[in-house]
Amino acid sequence: MDQWYKQLVKPIWAPSARVFGPVWTVLYIGIALTFGAAGYLFAKSQISWLVILPFFLNIVFNVIFTPLQFKLKNNILALIDIVLVLLTLIWVMIAIFPLAPWISWINIPYLLWVAFATVLQSSITWLNR
Repeated sequence: MDQWYKQLVKPIWAPSARVFGPVWTVLYIGIALTFGAAGYLFAKSQISWLVILPFFLNIVFNVIFTPLQFKLKNNILALIDIVLVLLTLIWVMIAIFPLAPWISWINIPYLLWVAFATVLQSSITWLNR
């Protein structure tokens, strides 16, 4: 897995592979807190399934990125997936904002990182076509 990723052509602005672990660790703390809070609100019937749906989809798309990219070694599927992570995160933030705006605010770093990751994955996919 490491060797395959290392041999890919990447843009000069791509961060070192060592950056991804610490960044995702911090982001996952915010994700766990906010997505857990949304799950709690849903369990208490304070938000509808239409509001919780993008949270669920975002987690699914987030989890499958790594197998698509590193196990299947499929840059195109990984690109499609990271776009879906980005779109569902935007949906999450819009859907929950009227009910619990703090959840949207805490997810801004996640949004910025996923937007960056989407551009990075787009570049890697293009450079390795």
